Amino acid sequence: MISTVTVSTITTITSITSITSIAAMGIGAGITIFAVLLLIGLLTTKELVGASDGSRQSLISRCLNISIIPLVVSFAVIVALKVFEILG
Repeated sequence: MISTVTVSTITTITSITSITSIAAMGIGAGITIFAVLLLIGLLTTKELVGASDGSRQSLISRCLNISIIPLVVSFAVIVALKVFEILG
């Protein structure tokens, strides 16, 4: 009886851990896609605004750097992790 309960408990814990891992990977992939798409959008906006003349456009272009720089760092980390995942 005790061995049946122990095997059942271990099986349940293992399946819950697997489901949690899969869910965490899904959330991470969603965040990664969102960050990359946001970076592309901000870089495009910066280029379009930077092509215009005017003080307001140059101010917007400089302010976009506040969000672009951390996203570029995040992108570099994402790429490095993917490379290490493929190589390792």
